[in-house]
Amino acid sequence: MPSVVSIAGLSKHYQVPERDAGLKAAVKGLFNRTFKTVKAVDGISFDIQPGEVVGFLGPNGAGKTTTLKMLSGLLYPTAGKASVLGYEPSRRDHDFLRQITLVMGNRNQLAWDLPAVDSFDLHRAVYSLPMSEFQRTKDEFVELLDLKDLMQKPIRNLSLGERMKMEIVGALLHKPKVLFLDEPTLGLDVVMQKRIRSFIAEYNQRYGATVLLTSHYMADVEALCKRVIVIHHGQLLFDGELSALVEKFSAFKTVGFTLEDHTIDLSEYGEVISTDGARVVMRVPREKTSAVTTRLLNDLSVDDLTVEAAPIEDVIESVFATKSEEG
Repeated sequence: MPSVVSIAGLSKHYQVPERDAGLKAAVKGLFNRTFKTVKAVDGISFDIQPGEVVGFLGPNGAGKTTTLKMLSGLLYPTAGKASVLGYEPSRRDHDFLRQITLVMGNRNQLAWDLPAVDSFDLHRAVYSLPMSEFQRTKDEFVELLDLKDLMQKPIRNLSLGERMKMEIVGALLHKPKVLFLDEPTLGLDVVMQKRIRSFIAEYNQRYGATVLLTSHYMADVEALCKRVIVIHHGQLLFDGELSALVEKFSAFKTVGFTLEDHTIDLSEYGEVISTDGARVVMRVPREKTSAVTTRLLNDLSVDDLTVEAAPIEDVIESVFATKSEEG
């Protein structure tokens, strides 16, 4: 089966002017400007199969948004090749644009002073959607996101979470096959994040859409993505299953247990990272987890012992730390 998204050696470099501070440097810069090359994306390659939901991770400035803009046709790459649904994104073919969408959590696409229903009608006209199909899709999404009572309100009168739900509905009315989602839950409370995650998962299941998702909220990634791609300084660090990422970069596991005697010194078993009454949580090297838990059960009177992998946030942080050390 051909890949829905395929990129090879994709790069985006910018020439950025630079100068020293001060009036003398400013005058000099008028006649002799110097530039430096900023490699926003630097030769990354990956493929995404139909129906996959892939997490696209990296710190601020890693090149995630730049990559999504190249894949959606907003930016022309400096080098390399990109293909989405068999189209070259930078050509911006009409048939290509009808099958994709780009949702950015910090950007508005709906008219600020109009109710969402009017903006939705505009989208219907832009995409030449049949009225019956448009009405059916709109009603379906409005019900899934519980937006019925908000449709007549101007966008400016909605809360951030309500506005973001409206933005997502507007972006999906033409039922795109590929979703590029850039921080779709940015700034939302926990309840609203969960609601939008559920909607994305439901859309993926109903329409078999392919999703490339960036997010700083690891709950989004854990809930939606089996596979993750990690980039840093524009370069690919990891591409594989989320569980494999944890296995590769997590050097520790956490062991939690309830201990009757609070005065016992536990330093010989591992690093105690928290205590809450009788409950103790320790960090233990992954390769020693089995031996340590056996010793705890044999040496001490413990109850309710649990062993868990490190939180995904810690794993991602260790990926970047490893790359920095290598650099």
